[in-house]
Amino acid sequence: MWVLLVLLVIILIIAFKTIKVVKQSEVYIIERLGKFHKIADAGLTIIIPFFDHVRSVVSLKQQTMDIPPQGVITKDNVTITIDTVVFYKITDPAKAVYEIQSLKKGIEYLAITTIRDIVGKMDLDATFSSRDAINDQLRVILDEATDQWGCKIDRVEIKDITPPADIRDAMEKQMNAERNKRALILQAEGERQSAITLAEGKKEAAILEAEADREARIRRAAGEADAIKKVAEAKAEEIHMVYDAMKKAAPDEILVQLKSLEALQEVAKGDANKVFIPFEATSALSSLGAAAEMFKDEKKNKKA
Repeated sequence: MWVLLVLLVIILIIAFKTIKVVKQSEVYIIERLGKFHKIADAGLTIIIPFFDHVRSVVSLKQQTMDIPPQGVITKDNVTITIDTVVFYKITDPAKAVYEIQSLKKGIEYLAITTIRDIVGKMDLDATFSSRDAINDQLRVILDEATDQWGCKIDRVEIKDITPPADIRDAMEKQMNAERNKRALILQAEGERQSAITLAEGKKEAAILEAEADREARIRRAAGEADAIKKVAEAKAEEIHMVYDAMKKAAPDEILVQLKSLEALQEVAKGDANKVFIPFEATSALSSLGAAAEMFKDEKKNKKA
């Protein structure tokens, strides 16, 4: 009975040592008698007990590693603290196990020295405005260096850049001054644009007003000219009618002279200082003068 139990325990131990189940996204590094034998992928794997053993379990997932915050001196002698995170993935598990003692330590030390080298060539302002450039340079350098370790660097991100307290205060004051300056510039530009717009509006209004006044004058002058033309046409029509009537009436010379005197009387009522008398009217005036003398002589004879 005891022998059967011992045999059962031995069989279970041998089965446990022989049968291995590898999880998804993992591989086993199998050694046989202390020498690399094979890489066991996900699934069921059979090994020889006491000859083979699992050296390491390697994850094929993308992994992240926080680089401890490092003090870095910039080109303009300012000490800043940079916090970085590295995203990497193992592409060759055998190299990751046998080519370096500790892959994570190797990536960490390499990242620290690379950051100090890159940032040490840059000014303080450039470190804040060139994060993407720093990330790309770090990724390229780390990827080339870790390729021999069976590792690929996917991304490198600078999480935070912390300058000293006095530098931070000076930067805040500079930023406030710059913001105030931009605000004043924008205000002045707005006032300038407003003044220009107002002046242009007044100019346009004055031009429109002048054009309207000019158009009104033109229309008024055209109306007056049209009225004068119509009056002249009416007068001409009236003269034609009078002339036609006179022609039909066949007036004698005395009637014509009397009409001329009536016209002279109307002219004399005007404001002119000089009156030009037509030659035809002088004969009429002389005839009237002679008639007047005849009436005077008749009155004297009567009295005598």
